[in-house]
Amino acid sequence: MSRLEAKKPSLCKSEPLTSERVRATLSVLKGIVTSCYGPSGRLKQLHNGLGGSVCTTSQSSALIANLSVTHPILKILTASVQNHVSCFSDCGLFTAILCCNLIESVQTLGLTPTTVIKLNKHLLSLCTSYLKSEVCGCRIPVDFSSTQILLCLIRSILTSKPACMLTKKEIDHISTLILRAFLLTIPEYTKDHIILGKSIIVPLKGQRVIDSTVLPGILIEMSEVQMMKILPIKKSDPLKVALFRASLCGDLSDTGNGTVVVNDGLSLENAVLDQLLSLGRQLVSDHVDLVMCQKVIHPSLKQFLGMHRVIAIDRVGVALMEPLSKVTGTQPIGSLSSISPSSYGSVKDLCTTKFGFKWFFHLIPNEATVCSLLLCNRNDTAWDELKLTCQTALHVLQLTIKEPCVLLGGGCTETHLAAYIRHKTFNEPESILKDGGCTQTELQLISEAFCSALESLTGSLEHDGGEILTDLKYGHCWSVQADSPSVVNWPDLLSRCGCGLHNSQEELSWSFLRSARHPFAPQPCLPHEATGSANTLTVDCFTAKLSGLQVAVETANMILDLSYVIEDKN
Repeated sequence: MSRLEAKKPSLCKSEPLTSERVRATLSVLKGIVTSCYGPSGRLKQLHNGLGGSVCTTSQSSALIANLSVTHPILKILTASVQNHVSCFSDCGLFTAILCCNLIESVQTLGLTPTTVIKLNKHLLSLCTSYLKSEVCGCRIPVDFSSTQILLCLIRSILTSKPACMLTKKEIDHISTLILRAFLLTIPEYTKDHIILGKSIIVPLKGQRVIDSTVLPGILIEMSEVQMMKILPIKKSDPLKVALFRASLCGDLSDTGNGTVVVNDGLSLENAVLDQLLSLGRQLVSDHVDLVMCQKVIHPSLKQFLGMHRVIAIDRVGVALMEPLSKVTGTQPIGSLSSISPSSYGSVKDLCTTKFGFKWFFHLIPNEATVCSLLLCNRNDTAWDELKLTCQTALHVLQLTIKEPCVLLGGGCTETHLAAYIRHKTFNEPESILKDGGCTQTELQLISEAFCSALESLTGSLEHDGGEILTDLKYGHCWSVQADSPSVVNWPDLLSRCGCGLHNSQEELSWSFLRSARHPFAPQPCLPHEATGSANTLTVDCFTAKLSGLQVAVETANMILDLSYVIEDKN
């Protein structure tokens, strides 16, 4: 009998945020995510000391998924960010940094967690109401009759991912391809609800980024030997297609704990092959032109189908089954028994094509809402990062259809929002204080901490020792290079604000981001002439950023509300 050990008591720690170790751990996490933020963010290389793959990235989805955290507070924070990214794909670093800033900014105020949490909720409500309102000065409506804002949105996402290692020309090229791929997924004719198609990213590593392209339909990689065996089909009508998810190689499915009873003298292999050939005869008699299988097709069945000029493609994989079903209109066949005619589908044409050093079958659909984005990059690391970025951009475009607007990027939304909150809480505090439970002094302290947390986000975009300014008219942020003269005519030194909407030749005055200044009301409406003429705006996804703001505040409130951390050490 094994020796029994006495159960250890649970470890109970009160007021975890007062611990220097916890604060230091939070500070380290904040330092990691902050240093990745923005177009000039620094890359992180994550790997296991015992070996395995190496991940080089600055994206929150890859960074946080590969970080190993053990403290319960960090687990809450990272789980919240991961959940946000899984739903919205973008603004993960924004969420993580803002959450850390909010926790850090109230540490020295000496206010009770209840007061801080209550006022944080009020300020969050103030932010969301303003961002959703028609008078919001940092929101731009998206006109789908023009591609300008959509391209700006895609470029902003690509530019903020330095590990993709793209030049300006390559960013413009990939941005155009992503938008084309997205537009191909929108059905031409719709009724009440739009059901979007799918963009499939096809890898082609070791090639020039500029060689990337988008094709309607599906590309299926094949070997040169397979390509040489394919006989061209000369047919004016659409090609009839059968799609199998069941294996056609003649193997037996898993019988579990059961047994297979075989009559004496019967060859199981021959019986299965006869069944496969019988299936082949049915496919030929039904005038099927193309047979595709998720798994393997038996060589004898392939030979039989080839003799009757039926193209057989196997090993397409589970990932392509849904897109293939959508493109061809087939119902995947799961058995070798008699096939229902309704299971068949069709494609407009099938051809073979070569990109770089790879050969592909190209299925050209009748009406496509599925397309293939053939994505090239110079090496594996850059390709992996670019693939993740393209997936983010495609998802963000889908979110923009639901909420057809974007927020100004480059830190301008954060500084504009901070100016709005300061003005609102300074000039109209009664709208928050009427609920009771806090004083005007407490409101001003929390309001300043909240605004400082937002402004610190903008400051996180600067990684080279430069300064951030904010103008006192629109509340936008402006970047100044390091070692600039202390006495200067700002219009001569500044060019455009962070989002690119305003230039320094307008009649503006500036102050340093973290300097004391009297609250002012940022100009509430966007000049439409500037919006129409700005070809290189930096913008963010409205839905993703609004959700990130809510998740950051709610997660910070949850962590601030923790009184005990109880750990089972057994």
